Amino acid sequence: MTEQAAGKPEDFTQAYTLAMAHLMQAGIESMRSSDILGAIADTDVEIAETPADIIYQQDKVTVSRYRPLTDVNPNIAPVLIVYGLFGRQTMIDLQEDRSMVRNLLMAGLDVHVLDWGNPTRADQFITLDDLIDIYLRDAVVDLKTRSGMPINLFGICEGGTLCASLAALSPELLSSLALAITPIDFDGDPDNYWQGEGFLNQWLQNMRAEDITDLVDTHGNLPGAFSGAMFSALTPITSMTKYNLGLQALAGNRDKILNFLRMEKWIADRPDHPGAAAKQWFNDLYRENKLMKGAFQVEGQTVDLKKIKCPVLNIYALQDHIVPVSTSKALSTFIPKSRYKEIGFPGGHVGVFVSSKAQGVVAGGLVDWLKSNQKEA
Repeated sequence: MTEQAAGKPEDFTQAYTLAMAHLMQAGIESMRSSDILGAIADTDVEIAETPADIIYQQDKVTVSRYRPLTDVNPNIAPVLIVYGLFGRQTMIDLQEDRSMVRNLLMAGLDVHVLDWGNPTRADQFITLDDLIDIYLRDAVVDLKTRSGMPINLFGICEGGTLCASLAALSPELLSSLALAITPIDFDGDPDNYWQGEGFLNQWLQNMRAEDITDLVDTHGNLPGAFSGAMFSALTPITSMTKYNLGLQALAGNRDKILNFLRMEKWIADRPDHPGAAAKQWFNDLYRENKLMKGAFQVEGQTVDLKKIKCPVLNIYALQDHIVPVSTSKALSTFIPKSRYKEIGFPGGHVGVFVSSKAQGVVAGGLVDWLKSNQKEA
């Protein structure tokens, strides 16, 4: 072996020294993070602490009104936030400095949130029809009655699809409709997906309907643990390394570690999904794309998104690996340009709500849009 092929001894020594230095530094940073973790108590990792009071309940579904943090603008209709059933709405109020709820309250909005509760096997026969036409509709009607005016509905992820469906079926209930990271066209644009985008869509579309049905029927509901594993599988490297390399990268920064733990607490709190509704969600929407094709029905009524009459704001994440941009932007084909606005956030699926940048871009954009609609009205 020639000296050129082997490299100079001093080059090897320099590379070895540099590698060892990096290794030592990584070890020091890991130890710092471990020391901080050992000193953190459960009470240090609280989430969703903005005070709220339950004002409505039907079975396990509740609506809570957040207590105002400033004077409420009486000219803007109340906002009802509706998250999906694959996670918790607590993500919108993760911590004080990363809370969409607090940003909306500080802007003088009257903010409410719908909580689907904890489905059990007794709820396995609840369908999408029930979620949309009974639980969501009744909650909206109650809030509309209390306020004396059509309300502002803000749907997130699966909750956004439910809200869009209700807006099409009963447009008279709403003053405006805002959606975030919401699938509409469940096929999307697979020919133009970036690497890592749309895997969930393609995976489910390649399953047989009976496979999904058997999976859900085996448990009654779709277990929250299974949903969590499914979403983790979409980003395998991140999921496998976040408890070692991820924590090491935090280098003992207590605030960042608490941010990380609050996020993990939200991820771990994943309820079961009512079985009948889960089968419809995966088979009728993901596999057959009935909403986009105009074939999705609720209690015998076809959901025609062109019947949405209120102003619509559509927020999507440009690096969303769960809900591809094309699946959300498809909503624009149903709503006239004069009543439709988009906000594309440069981040991922959850970053829309929990990143520091999102507090201004997303929450601020929503507030400005609601105030603009009020001026126009």
